[in-house]
Amino acid sequence: MSMVKTLSTMLELGTEAPSFSLPDPITGRKVCRDDFAGAQGLLVVFLCNHCPFVKYIANEFAAFAVEYQKRGLAIIGINSNDVETHPEDSSEHMVAEAGQRGYTFPYLVDESQEIAKSYRAACTPDFFLFDNDFRLVYRGQFDRSRPSLEAPVTGTDLRDASDAVLAGILPADIQVPSVGCNIKWKPGNAPDWFG
Repeated sequence: MSMVKTLSTMLELGTEAPSFSLPDPITGRKVCRDDFAGAQGLLVVFLCNHCPFVKYIANEFAAFAVEYQKRGLAIIGINSNDVETHPEDSSEHMVAEAGQRGYTFPYLVDESQEIAKSYRAACTPDFFLFDNDFRLVYRGQFDRSRPSLEAPVTGTDLRDASDAVLAGILPADIQVPSVGCNIKWKPGNAPDWFG
């Protein structure tokens, strides 16, 4: 399996969740950050359909989402990949992917890639967990599993951080970057900070 490993940029803790208003191809409606005001926390995940790293955790992440949404955590997925170079990440394929995986959260299209830039998202999957004031308290891996490792997919790291947020306390300070495929930037659109 050939893939380029890219690490999360590890956005500074305490950063306010950048605002967004993005289309959901499943419902045809726009979804905004402020739609989740009042939630106990907000998890923003940059995903796509084709990435082997996302595929490796997708079923367990879908189960995580069902469990934690019931507990009051708001979750959204965002796909920022260039569909010209990666047509399997198109809106139509996103609808099919969400159905196949059982995603119960909005799976949004960032066609301009500006939202990925505002979050300093670098890879898929890239996880950003915010508290109920939209302040970043966790950015890091789902767990230590990777397609090239034999570690089970458990979501331990994200579960521990989410449990802390739902309990009204800060997650652990030691956070391990997420690893995945790089976001597929449009020609000339990659941000200056991107490797």
